[in-house]
Amino acid sequence: MPTEIELKAVLSDPVTVRMRLLSIGAEVRFRGAMSDRRYDRGGELAARDEVLRLRTFHGPGDRADAVLGWKGSVRRSAGGYKEREEVELAVGTGASAAAAFLAALGYVVVHEIDRWVEVLQLAGTVARLEGYPRMDDLIEVEGQPGAIERTIAVTGIPRSEFSADSLAEFARRYETRTGRTAALAAAGGSIHPPAWASA
Repeated sequence: MPTEIELKAVLSDPVTVRMRLLSIGAEVRFRGAMSDRRYDRGGELAARDEVLRLRTFHGPGDRADAVLGWKGSVRRSAGGYKEREEVELAVGTGASAAAAFLAALGYVVVHEIDRWVEVLQLAGTVARLEGYPRMDDLIEVEGQPGAIERTIAVTGIPRSEFSADSLAEFARRYETRTGRTAALAAAGGSIHPPAWASA
């Protein structure tokens, strides 16, 4: 089964990081709003540390492409990477049909995440710049360990700032530092691009 391997860090200078990645040949794979809806049924998935997610990429105009995914329990490798088994199924423009399918099986939405993202592909990795409604911007780098380390070096962000911590932990640290409640879901479902998206 495919295994997702990744690290995340706070993205304090998105414009510079983006330019660094593009300058050595990173290709933009997607730029726009991305919404995640996580499902569960009576807490059975949470009890196993598993995730059932419907992710929608909102492209130009009214185009929206969705991916249904399952993630296994989280592990941390000896090198400190976040690892979990992952299976994804592209459902194209059928997000509403997929949601209805899950509802018919008794699953309900238990968590919502909305963010503006830029997805860049570079030398065996996918780097995703993420802007949230109210939280620190983040960068996620996914791939094999060696490729992840090379991409991190390009960003200019100190390696020590990358971790396998969960999104919830990044939100908690934001709240501790600022005294403000993090908002990971867009009010009214409208996902607005961050200031750096227009740079």
